Amino acid sequence: MAAIKKRGSTYKISVSCGYDINGKQIRHHMTWIPTPGMTARQIGKELNRQAILFEEQCRNGQVLDGNIKFIDFAEKWFAEYAEENLRPSTVQGYQKLMPRINEELGSRRIGKIKPADLTAFYKKLKSDGAKKNLIMYLRDNWSELLKERNLTQSEISRQSGVSTVQISKAAHGSGLMKKNAEKIAEVLELPVDEVFVIPESGKLSGNTVQHYHRAISSILATAVEWQVIFSNPCDRVETPKAEHKEARVLDEEQVMELIEAANNLPIKRRTFILLALNTGCRRGELCGFEWRDINWKHSTISVARTSVAIKSKGVITDDTKTAKSRRTIKLSEDMLALLKEYREDQDKQRLALGDQWIDSGRIFTTEFGGRLHPDTASKWYHAFVKKNNLADSCLHSMRHTHASLLAYAGINASALASHLGHSTMQTTMNTYIHAIRSVEDESADIMQTLLHKTDDQKSAS
Repeated sequence: MAAIKKRGSTYKISVSCGYDINGKQIRHHMTWIPTPGMTARQIGKELNRQAILFEEQCRNGQVLDGNIKFIDFAEKWFAEYAEENLRPSTVQGYQKLMPRINEELGSRRIGKIKPADLTAFYKKLKSDGAKKNLIMYLRDNWSELLKERNLTQSEISRQSGVSTVQISKAAHGSGLMKKNAEKIAEVLELPVDEVFVIPESGKLSGNTVQHYHRAISSILATAVEWQVIFSNPCDRVETPKAEHKEARVLDEEQVMELIEAANNLPIKRRTFILLALNTGCRRGELCGFEWRDINWKHSTISVARTSVAIKSKGVITDDTKTAKSRRTIKLSEDMLALLKEYREDQDKQRLALGDQWIDSGRIFTTEFGGRLHPDTASKWYHAFVKKNNLADSCLHSMRHTHASLLAYAGINASALASHLGHSTMQTTMNTYIHAIRSVEDESADIMQTLLHKTDDQKSAS
C-alpha cells in the first residue's frame, strides 16, 4: 500500500516494490501538488486517487526513478521506445555509439548526470587518440610489395590471421582496422606507414561528436517524458560544433570523362551510376527504386522508399529520410532510354533463372533478383573510379555534382532543395553555398550590364 506524507503544501507518495539483488528495498516516490483552490475534501479524494494510480504504475513496471543506471535505462529505451519510434538505420547508428557512451556514463545514476559530465565526455571524444579503431588504407604499391616478397594475398592472410576477404576488399579500396593493418605490416616486415595510409589524426570529428550528443539527448529526453528525471542535462550543454566540409564535386570536364568511362560498364552498373548522376538521389533511394516508380509516359521517377542495411536483419525497406524526401524527378530522354534497355536485360536474366529469380520488384538487384546491398553499389563505384583513373570521388559525389551543376545553371535554392529532397532550404544553402554564390555573382553582373551603362556607352549616347 502506498505511503503518503505531507510536506508543506505538497504530498510525497511512496511505494515499496520489493528488494533488489543486494537485498536493498526498492522504493519509488512521486510528489503531488494540489491545484490551488481545492477544498480539504477534494484534496483527500484526489490524493487517494493519485496514490492508487501511482501504486498500480509501480507494480506494472511503468515507473522508474533517477537512481536507475544509465546503461539499464538505455537498454529499456532501445527495447520500448527506439525500436518502435525511430528509423532502423537511426537505431543501428545509436547502438554503434553505445559502447563508448556506456564506458563513460553507463555506471552513472541517470538522475546524477550533470551538464559538466557531458561537456567533459565531448571534450574527451574530441581529444587526440579518441578514435580507437583507426581505419587505414593500402598504399598504391601493394601489388609491388607482394611481388618483391614472392607472396600472395592468401599467404598474407594465413600468416597474419586477417581473412582473405578483408585483404581482397582492402586491395580494392576498402579500409582495414588498425590492428589488422599492423598484423599485415608485421608479416611484410615493414613499418605500418610504408604499407598503409594512416589518418592524420585520431580525433573524432565534430560531426561524430554531434552524433554522440544526439544519441544521449534522445535517451535522456525520453527519461524526462517518462518522469524518470526532471530535465534533460543535454539541453544545458553547448552543442558540439560540426566542421563544414566542402562537398566533393566533379567539374564539367570530369563529368564527361566519367560518362564516357561509364558507357563501357555492364548495363546494370552503367545504369546505376548514370541514374545517380542524372537524379542526384541518395544511395539508399537509388537502391530502393522499384520499376513501378517509373512513369514511362511522363518520363518521371518517384522516390518513395529507401533500402537500408541492418546488421541483424539484412537489407530492408525503410521510409525516406524525411517527408520532403518523397518526391518525383523528371528523367531525360537518354536516361529513360537507358532504363528501358536495362529493363529488357533484366527480363532476360529473370527468364533465364526461372524459379531461382527473387521477385523483389527493385530496379537494381542482386544476381538473383534480391535487394541490392547499398555497400555493394559503393564498391561498384569505387572500383569503377580506380580502374578508369578518374577524378577522386565517392558515390555520394554524384549527388553533390548533380546539385552543383543545377546551381551553376541558375536553379534557385528553393527549387534545388525541393528537387534534392532536403528538409529545409538552409541545408541546401549550407552544402552548395559556393555554387549558389557563383550564380548570384553572375546575376549581379548581368543586372549591371542591363541596367547600368558603362562609361563608354554613356559617352556614345
